[in-house]
Parts: sequence; C-alpha cells; structure tokens
Amino acid sequence: MGVVPMESSGSSENVESRVHELNINEEERNGEVEKEEELSVEQIFAKKEVPSWKKQLTVRAFVVSFVLSVMFSFIVMKLNLTVGIIPSLNVSAGLLGFFFVKTWTKLLERSGLLKQPFTRQENTVIQTCVVAASGIAYSGGFGSYLFAMSERVVKQSEKSQDGLEYKNPELGWMFGFLFVVSFLGLFSLVPLRKIMIVDFKLTYPSGTATAHLINSFHTPEGAKLAKKQVRELGKFFSFSFLWSFFQWFFTATDECGFQKFPTFGLKAFENKFYFDFSATYVGVGMICPHIVNVSVLIGGILSWGIMWPLIETRKGHWYTDLDPNSMQGLKGYQVFIGIALILGDGLYSFTKVLSQTMADLYKKIQSRKAMPIPVSERSSPVTKTLSYDDQCRTQLFLKDQIPTWVAIGGYIAIAIVSTATLPHIFHQLKWYHIIVIYTFAPVLAFCNAFGCGLTDWSLASAYGKLAIFTIGAWAGASHGGVLAGLAACGVMMNIVSTASDLMQDFKTGYMTLASPRSMFVSQGIGTAMGCVISPCVFWIFYKAFPDLGMESSEYPAPFASVYYNMAKLGVEGFSALPKECLKLCYAFFAAALLINIIRDALGKKRSWFIPLPMAMAIPFFLGSYFAIDMCIGSLILYIWQKRNKAGADAFAPAVASGLICGDGIWALPSSILALAGLKPPICMKFLSRSINNKVDSYLGS
Repeated sequence: MGVVPMESSGSSENVESRVHELNINEEERNGEVEKEEELSVEQIFAKKEVPSWKKQLTVRAFVVSFVLSVMFSFIVMKLNLTVGIIPSLNVSAGLLGFFFVKTWTKLLERSGLLKQPFTRQENTVIQTCVVAASGIAYSGGFGSYLFAMSERVVKQSEKSQDGLEYKNPELGWMFGFLFVVSFLGLFSLVPLRKIMIVDFKLTYPSGTATAHLINSFHTPEGAKLAKKQVRELGKFFSFSFLWSFFQWFFTATDECGFQKFPTFGLKAFENKFYFDFSATYVGVGMICPHIVNVSVLIGGILSWGIMWPLIETRKGHWYTDLDPNSMQGLKGYQVFIGIALILGDGLYSFTKVLSQTMADLYKKIQSRKAMPIPVSERSSPVTKTLSYDDQCRTQLFLKDQIPTWVAIGGYIAIAIVSTATLPHIFHQLKWYHIIVIYTFAPVLAFCNAFGCGLTDWSLASAYGKLAIFTIGAWAGASHGGVLAGLAACGVMMNIVSTASDLMQDFKTGYMTLASPRSMFVSQGIGTAMGCVISPCVFWIFYKAFPDLGMESSEYPAPFASVYYNMAKLGVEGFSALPKECLKLCYAFFAAALLINIIRDALGKKRSWFIPLPMAMAIPFFLGSYFAIDMCIGSLILYIWQKRNKAGADAFAPAVASGLICGDGIWALPSSILALAGLKPPICMKFLSRSINNKVDSYLGS
C-alpha cells in the first residue's frame, strides 16, 4: 500500500503520510458532504504520551544500534576504500531500526513481557546512534587522511625511498586519536541549538526527511509500507550477498573474476572501461542523483578515454619515469589534475555556501531583532503564527535543556586532554598548532552547520583540506609538514563533521518530539561506538588484504593518495608536479570554476545537463568501471520511475539499500576467509586470441 503525503510544518519530502478525518456538518443532511479535514502530524500522535528523555534511551535501542553500526561501518568502509562515494544511508538505518525493534517488541508482547512500547522517539535514538557510529568510518579518515600517512601510500607517492616519514595504522593510536578528537564537535555548537532550530528555523533537509520517514513508520499506513519495504530490502540483500559469494569462487588472484570481465573489449578494459558486476555500485547509482552518475561517467571518458592516452604519447618528452605508481610519471598527471578539479570545485562551493550563509545569517539576525524578546529561554512565548505542530515541538524542544556550562566545560576539558595527547600520537603536530585549530574550530563548525541547514551540503572535507594547507605550510617540510597537515585535517574534519551531524539530529528530534538530551546522549554513545568499531573494521581490511591501497588492489583507497599529495603540494609547492602538469592543473582548476558559474547562472531547471566537477574528478584516479555500474543503477531507477513512479519512490531506496548492504556485509566473511588463508579455487581470466594461442602452444609443447 502506498503512502500519501502528510501536511507538516517542515518541507514536503518523498516519504510522508496523511490521515483523514471526516468533518460532517449540517449541509450533509441536504446530501452535500464537505471535504475531509486534514490532520497535522502532531494531531495524529496527540493521544500518544511522549516518554521522558531517559525512557527514550532504552537498552534494546542501543543493542540494535550496535548491531546496525557494525553492519553500516563495513558498508561505509568498503565504499571508502574503493571509490570514496558514500551515499546517504539514513533511510536504511531508520528502516532497519524500526524493523528490528518492532519485531523485538512484538515477540515480547506475545509472551506478555513487554513493559514499554516502541515509540518514534526511540526510533529516532536508534537512527541517531547508528548514523553517528557509521559516520566515524568516513570522518575517521580510513580511506583518506589517516591511511595517507601509511608507509604503503607514502612509498607509492615518492620516487626516492630514503628518509621518508610515515605512520602505519595501529589499533592503539587509532583508538586514542578518534576518542580525543571526535567528541569536540558534540560540545562546540550545543549552546546554539535553539537559535539554529527554533529561532532561525533552518531546514536541514536530510534531518527533516528522516523525521518524516520515522513519523510515517509509526502511523498505521506507514507501518504497512515499512513492512513491505523491509521485505524488498531483505530480498535484494540476500541476492546481493549470494551473488558476491558466488563471484568469490572465481577470484583466485586480483586479475581474475567477474569484476575483471572485459565487457566492451580488451582495449577498453585496459583503459578501465568495463562493467564489474558490483551490486554495491548499482545500488549507489540508484540512490545518487542522475547528474552525479552521468558526471562520473563523463569524467571517466574525458580522462581514461581521451586525456591519459594523449599524455601517454608524450612519454619520453614530458616524463621518463615508466613506473605506473610514480608521481613523476603518468600517475602524477592523473592525481594532480584530479586534485585541481576537486580544489576548484571545493573553493567555489566553499565561497558560495559561506557567502550565502553569511547573508542569510545577517537576515535572520535582523529579523530576530524585530521580534519581541522573551524573558527567558524556557518562557519563550509561542505566538499565534506558529502551527499546532510547531507549538508542540518548540515546547518540548525547550523543555529538556542541556546546560551551557556542560557544553563549554566539555569542550574546554576535551580540548585540554587532546592538546596534551595529540603531540604524543603525531610528534610533527605541535601543541600550538592544536590550540589554533581549537580556537577557530567552533566558528568553522557553526558556518558548516548553518550552511548544511540551508543547503544540506556539509563542507567538512573542504575545511579539512584548509587545515592540510595551512598547518602543513606552517610546520614546513623539514619538520614533518606533510604528516602534520594530514593530522590537522583529521582534527578539523572530525569537529566540523560531528557538529553538523548533531544539528541534523536535533532537527530530526525536534520533528519527532525526541528530547534534545536523548539526541545528545545517543550521538555521544554512537560516536563512542564508532571510535571502537571503525578502527576494528579497518584493521580487518588492513590485515586481510595485504595489497590494500595499491592501484591494482580490490581496495585501492584512491583518496589516500590524493590527500597525501595535497599535503605534499602544500608543503613543497609546485616542485612536486611533473612537467607541463602545472599548466594542465591551472586549466582544470579554471574549468571547475567556470562550470560551476555556468550551472548557477542557468539555474536549477536549466542546469540539469551540466556535469559536476567534483564527481568528474573521481574516475581520474580509478577509471570508469564503477561509473558504468552507477549509470546502470540510474537507468534502472529511471525506467522504474517512468513505468511506476509511486512504486519507485516507495521501494527504490529499500532495493538500493539491500544491494549495497548485501555486498557490503560480504566484506566481513571474505576478510575472515583471507585471514584464515583460504583462497578461491578458480581463476576466471580473459585473454586476447593471440595470447591464448601462445598459451595453448606452450601448454601443448
């Protein structure tokens, strides 16, 4: 059964519900029936008691959160170490959280042991905890700045192997690093939660969409749809997992298996154009907007189809180093031109969002000055202009306060511990570098959270890159500036990312009547889970796959090399670039700015065919194989929407999540098999006719 839209104070989203109540007046006696009166969200839930913030934090919620956190950490880690594109998994987390706890409570209800019913507030706590925990798998830098410090990545990026500085991953220091930097973001913006959510009424589109989803699950119609969505997710989860298991039998080496199938011929395969039968990337393509998928494909055609073959013809003139991993060879062009595109797009987005943030902030402050000032936060008057929903939500949001002294004291205490601890983990990063970062971090965290509330666009990685260049250049090459810049990137990225995520969660909690205290505690517990789970998950990959981070590996971790070379560029300047590379970098940097200017000038309705520079840059390092998978996913969704839009809108996220989750979870048993020394029995490999004849003649002789 489909879900009909619900009227609420927030913006309308894909998953909404509307409950109708017949309002019959005197005219019905004459045979005339009035239209149905629509109930708002909080009117639907008016008869349900809102549990206290402590009752929202249940043991079952955190048990389910832990299980889902492990699952989603494997999925995010796999995506991190392959292509670096992480789709939103909020729908999956909310849906699976609802399914597991609903099943749990039904079993207890039948046995007569149920003490507390499952509420939307508890569902929000699970959602918050899971997203916080799995978010560490991304912001922890396991596929970017943290792994970029490793010997494996450093040696690939340096021609001379003498006197290199690196820091190999170890569980001990990874646990310590994440614990001392991941919690700062939680405390940095807590005092501003009322201003951001209630006064400025920032949208936070992802948080709003998640709230609509959770609210819909707990209505009769929404519960029926959720059951069907879980059933579809389960089907495609099973298919994806079994398909990955089947493929494993044919991958005796890295060059074997379905993922090395030369779909468009051997020449195209050499230039990274092939379909690799990955359920994950097909699922990602169904979740990502069409323009992202097409942009990735265009980037692959431009780089591996045109540019790299042309640059290869300049071998001996532009470069003489034939080592495929040398930054003074062809790979140098691939990495640095891609970085130029990323930096150009990032600079434009950063400037645009920051200027928009400042302009909107000024307008909000001016409009707030014109409003009557309440005597205290608790006695804030609920004006007649507020809807019934907003009155309920504002009243509850202001009820359970987090004391300001807790936020400020927590930030200062953790900053002191962190300043004392980090120089022992990274001796290149000095205490005064850290103090400067922590001084500016709350301001940058506010800018990012405010911009995210307007555009749903977090610029955490852009602030991280800013730290790479500033701290790296400050430390200098002779004092380990590369590692100092990468470590500073991690500190800044964790603070800014966590603060933005917390505000998203406050928005979700605001719209589901979940207490700010329960949101804060849930985010804290989820962050603590992530600080333990994510390093363990990465460690499994690191130990199971000795070629992790190598270009030929199943897990090439492309952004680790990108981040290392960014840090190197910030410390050494343009001397790190191969011949003529600087001119090409200038051209692509300018092209990224120009493309973005054209996109904004045309407007949303007319710019749908203009590619995104950031997405175009990703295949510069990896090739187009995953772009083809993503475009197939996009095509499946497009056809589905044309044939049955309502069905596609309701079930496509569940189908895509099932494809991603099944293939992602297969990473756990495949890692265990690799650690146990069990290798696949078959190698399925493809040869040209001439090479095959030579092999046949050799075997026949």
